[in-house]
Amino acid sequence: MDGNGPADITEVPFRASAGAPPGAEVLGFGDLLARARRHDTDPYATKRLAFHELIAVRTGTLRCSVDFTEHELTPGSWLWVRPGQISQYRSDLTLAEGSIVLFLPGFLSPVTADAARIDQHDGALPLAPQGAEGDAVRRVLELLEGEYRQLAGLPLEVHIEVVRHLLAVLVLRLAQVRGAQGREEAGGAAFRSFQRAVERDFARTHRVDDYARQLGYSVRTLTRATHTAAGCGAKRYIDDRVLLEAKRLLVHTGLTATAIGDRLGFPDATVFTKFFRQRAGETPAVFRNQARGNRP
Repeated sequence: MDGNGPADITEVPFRASAGAPPGAEVLGFGDLLARARRHDTDPYATKRLAFHELIAVRTGTLRCSVDFTEHELTPGSWLWVRPGQISQYRSDLTLAEGSIVLFLPGFLSPVTADAARIDQHDGALPLAPQGAEGDAVRRVLELLEGEYRQLAGLPLEVHIEVVRHLLAVLVLRLAQVRGAQGREEAGGAAFRSFQRAVERDFARTHRVDDYARQLGYSVRTLTRATHTAAGCGAKRYIDDRVLLEAKRLLVHTGLTATAIGDRLGFPDATVFTKFFRQRAGETPAVFRNQARGNRP
């Protein structure tokens, strides 16, 4: 790409293959490349998905980036990319083998979605299930892959439910591996409500007081719950989400810093620049130039 222009980003909607159950899909790395050729798209383009993407590597090594963080996946590793995150495959998919599970946010039941914390927006970390847990995750993935491909053996509505239930088992297992459920349970309902509210309103307000008033908690309760669940205070949690969106817009759009600040709820460009410098250690302009110059 041109180092002086924005890094093009592809907004990717969910498009099920012909004959596949709606709402979920299971692909091999080779299948993904074949689909990209059919649709005349670049599988290595920077993208923002409208659905969940679970990446599992069986052999070889796969490098990916998610929201400005580079990850290297080795055999047995998983990466969970959530809707809205900006991601990119950074190495040749033909040099690794594995599976990619795609599913829409509403495909799983609300109970499963809540228990697995699928709406968590605190980044993507590679997982490496070990021992009995690793064996269990592999078995569930194998069952899911097998059932997904047996469309003709069951009535469509039954087939969809089988895929839904096996995917539910898989994401619940992965949630346990992440250890995130235990931390968030420690933060309790207060943190989960705060997390959803921040994701919805971070561009409207950056004040903990506003979220506390909206949710019916004290500032102290939200701060304590957020620290227990996320390892930082409530204000830091809000600022981190705002900073991430600012970085996304700086790298992947041609918007001016003034326009970005306005979109993110800052009263003027000076306040936005001061916030960005304090949180990122450099000005928006310096970050944009360096990020674009370092991208392939």
